[in-house]
Amino acid sequence: MKAIETALAGVIVIEPTVFRDERGSFFESFNKRRFRELTGVETEFVQDNHSRSGKNVLRGLHYQIEHAQGKLVRVVAGEVYDVAVDIRKRSPNFGRWIGVTLSAENQRMLWIPPGFAHGFLVTSDSCEYLYKVTDFWVPEHERCIRWDDPSLAITWPCTGPPILSQRDRRGSAFKDAETYP
Repeated sequence: MKAIETALAGVIVIEPTVFRDERGSFFESFNKRRFRELTGVETEFVQDNHSRSGKNVLRGLHYQIEHAQGKLVRVVAGEVYDVAVDIRKRSPNFGRWIGVTLSAENQRMLWIPPGFAHGFLVTSDSCEYLYKVTDFWVPEHERCIRWDDPSLAITWPCTGPPILSQRDRRGSAFKDAETYP
């Protein structure tokens, strides 16, 4: 397993060591001790989530203003373009974003620490997406920034209009969004 730093400090791509033979493959998707060694992050995951989506479904950009969640995300079927946006006002990267392709084929994972908004676009026909989170979902603290906010200028690889939930359609402009100190 190895860690790959991204342009945003703290957001890390994790590439597992995959063992393959004539039977198929095996890899460790999470090991607390190894995760800490690779990332320097000591955390406890309290909830696992599983989402299934079709092509061009875009979920995000989500975060919780209180009970901020760190997320370890991965794809077990299909492919997504995964985006993290730094929304920590004191960060030198405030308002910057990174995008990473995660797929069942590349088996990469992405660690997104608390203090980031997060979203993904399904680029395959369908997708099974798993994520571990460091705090529980608290609906009254959930917030959403518009996926197409012009000040963020995220280049989503859409092949058609994205399919959005009502909540995501009503997301805040980045300039009006509640952010972290």
